[in-house]
Amino acid sequence: MAAATRGCPLLGSLLRLLGLLSAATASWDLASLRCNLGSFCECDFRPDLPGLECDLAQHLAGQHLAKALVVKSLKAFVHDPSPTKPLVLSLHGWTGTGKSYVSSLLAHYLFQGGLRSPHVHHFSPIIHFPHPSNIDRYKKDLKNWVQGNLTACGRSLFLFDEMDKLPPGLMEVLRPFLGPSWVVYGTNYRKAIFIFISNTGGEQINQVALEAWRSRRDREEISLQELEPAVSRAVLDNPHHGFWHSGIVEERLLDAVVPFLPLQRHHVRHCVLNELAQLGLEPRDEVVQAVLDSTTYFPEDEQLFSSNGCKTVASRIAFFL
Repeated sequence: MAAATRGCPLLGSLLRLLGLLSAATASWDLASLRCNLGSFCECDFRPDLPGLECDLAQHLAGQHLAKALVVKSLKAFVHDPSPTKPLVLSLHGWTGTGKSYVSSLLAHYLFQGGLRSPHVHHFSPIIHFPHPSNIDRYKKDLKNWVQGNLTACGRSLFLFDEMDKLPPGLMEVLRPFLGPSWVVYGTNYRKAIFIFISNTGGEQINQVALEAWRSRRDREEISLQELEPAVSRAVLDNPHHGFWHSGIVEERLLDAVVPFLPLQRHHVRHCVLNELAQLGLEPRDEVVQAVLDSTTYFPEDEQLFSSNGCKTVASRIAFFL
């Protein structure tokens, strides 16, 4: 064969190409096998932590605690080649303060496909668990979904939105996946990330922020130690929260409770300017002012915090353009 190929350069090139393709296919099959085993698979996990940190600094208004906690937790987890448990974060705060925005940024900067990655799983109670009477089926389906997807790819992200509206008892099926065990149901799951989002604890966070303002303390002086106990207690005392009697909080399976502070008028202005920039529009003072003036604020006396945070900024801009 060697003599034949020396006499025919084209045939030799073709055979070399077929050899490369064969080697590539064998390599792909091995990678696929390892991916199916779970612990070897990185899938489309491509963390860009500097990009995430920069985006948070530029676009997340008024959330010094959330920025610091999220970045610190992710750096420690991603840089650990063999974490002892999954990363579990619980985001709490008033509506429109940036919880869903941060979760979308995490997907964007951790996975090549962002929210469209097959390894990013977003659960909504209204869409996925609408009927509490079907709780037994939901528990079985959720367990199988998490287990199956972690078997396919150990680097998976699970986002649970509106934890306040989940059927009670559903989250207890996740408890085995969140702890420091090596293997659950035959699956190595310690490189997974779980994010839980809820408004529970928002009133307690707002009260701490209001008292700080009344005491003339800088907002950035508010510490996690002031907020975490009150938020955790609000979760434990809320029978409508997804963590109710799940054991997740009681067994300290959360790596961080991430509080989101209520937004003041200048934070809303920041959101308006960001939205205009994303639309490719110059900031027009009359539009910015109109959005700020049409936003409602609380408490009634101080008119300090936006009732909807930045949630309605985009629709208000469209109205006033």
